Amino acid sequence: MPPPPEAAQAVFTPSLGAQPFEGRTSRPSRADPISVAGAWFRRLLRFAGPGYLVAVGYMDPGNWATDLAGGSSYGYALLWIVALSSAMAAMLQILAARLGIASGMDLAQACRAHSTPRSVLAQWLMCEVAICACDLAEVIGTAIAFRLLFGLPLALGVAMTLADVFLVLWLQQRGLRYLESAIIGMLTLVAICFGLSLLVAQPQWSAVMSGFIPSQRAITDPGMLYVGIGIIGATVMPHNLYLHSSIVQTRSYERNEAGKRSAIGFATIDIVSALAIAFLINAAILIAAAAIFHVNGHHDVADLEDASALLGPITGAALASTVFGIALLASGLGSAVTATLAGQIVMEGYVRLKMAPWARRLLTRSIAIVPAFFVALGAGESGVAKLLVLSQVVLSLQLPFAMVPLIRFTSSRKLMGPFANGRITMAIAIAIAACIIALNAVLIARVFFPPDA
Repeated sequence: MPPPPEAAQAVFTPSLGAQPFEGRTSRPSRADPISVAGAWFRRLLRFAGPGYLVAVGYMDPGNWATDLAGGSSYGYALLWIVALSSAMAAMLQILAARLGIASGMDLAQACRAHSTPRSVLAQWLMCEVAICACDLAEVIGTAIAFRLLFGLPLALGVAMTLADVFLVLWLQQRGLRYLESAIIGMLTLVAICFGLSLLVAQPQWSAVMSGFIPSQRAITDPGMLYVGIGIIGATVMPHNLYLHSSIVQTRSYERNEAGKRSAIGFATIDIVSALAIAFLINAAILIAAAAIFHVNGHHDVADLEDASALLGPITGAALASTVFGIALLASGLGSAVTATLAGQIVMEGYVRLKMAPWARRLLTRSIAIVPAFFVALGAGESGVAKLLVLSQVVLSLQLPFAMVPLIRFTSSRKLMGPFANGRITMAIAIAIAACIIALNAVLIARVFFPPDA
């Protein structure tokens, strides 16, 4: 006879050891019990959700800007960077989920527990910079969407993005499952919109396939290198590592080796499937930009508004610009939710400072709005476009400070027990970190010591 509901809930309630959610009013708190009985696929569906909540951050307006810049400037040549960055993201997010499930701590909590107070403060501040850079991309993307759909001035659209504070608060109050459902709905809308864009673009698929072959030019060409690192920064997002390591713990499971192993397996399938969709969308953006703009001689389309304005005349599709604007709005709103959750997790994990969700969201959004507002007033669309791409490079430069601790913690048998990284996993993770750090070093060297100097 199966145990009564009360007993079942007692078995699957998260451990109170690390207290990842209990007593923290600004974090997601509604766990979804995963029964050890029943069909495997049903259990997988019950576990699914955190991966998709994370994945929406991998197709935010920052991705759009860098993918559009890459496709319009260099055709299909940077598709291999999109694929590589997506594979890197999947690997790192799997490690983040394993850290949360095996240790009961998210990445911010683990950093605090294993660092000196001065180091904790420095790490927290750098992470906050990354979150503000991410939110800056959402501000700009959402403002441009308002302009495309409703004809609002860009500066007014930037100011109106403060309203998403109430959207985030309402979704959080409804519970994590409602939040995840809303995000999946927005993700689906973006996928449909860019599926339609590919049908209109009609790319040469043989040329598309050649774009997945790595090219040395991506390293030797300063412009291509800058955009390539922007793509990596927009795809492999540091704040998502903190977010995933925390929200994966909202799925309740047996706190023993077998239960954790099963949870890690479900989390791996969840994030890989979600990021596969994100990869297809990012690739579709770059392919559409190459087929529509690069082929027709428009090689400098990094501005989202210019891209929308050119879509209709070039493709001959009257609704192309509207579809573009709808997808951009859905992307910006969805990504704003994940940035808010990540900010709460980082603040509480590093400095144990608790803020109401609306206050945290208002603080982060206000910091992002100030530069976007003045750039929109002073430099217009071109300045905003450069600010958007720059925000993604800032994310890439901050990424090693999240990657290195994540790899170190997940390789520790003292912290992870039997779920610590094996030699092959550790080697792959270190190679990913080394690759991103090397690309950043090349970028910085070319900024301060240009080849023509």
